[in-house]
Amino acid sequence: MEVLKAENFDKVLQQNEWVVVDFWAEWCKPCLMLAPIFEGVSQEMPEVTFAKVNVDEEGDLAIRYGISSIPALILFHRGQPVATHVGTISKERLKEWIQNHR
Repeated sequence: MEVLKAENFDKVLQQNEWVVVDFWAEWCKPCLMLAPIFEGVSQEMPEVTFAKVNVDEEGDLAIRYGISSIPALILFHRGQPVATHVGTISKERLKEWIQNHR
């Protein structure tokens, strides 16, 4: 699981074909509920890079991608956003969401 900061965000997106980024915060209860689901799916889908951005620490990245509610997931393909999901999601639905947009 990659932890993204402003310094490495673009590099990670460019070096990996498919990246799912979880925009979250420590105080966000739905974010904390999503964390183990996100981690579990990351282990089941090694062909996809899973990364997290703490919006309190990296507010500029949140602004850059128009994040106004969290948790927010963005699926990137070759550095470009292709799909967004806001809110919690089950493990099965998360896998399906990724596969449907690949």
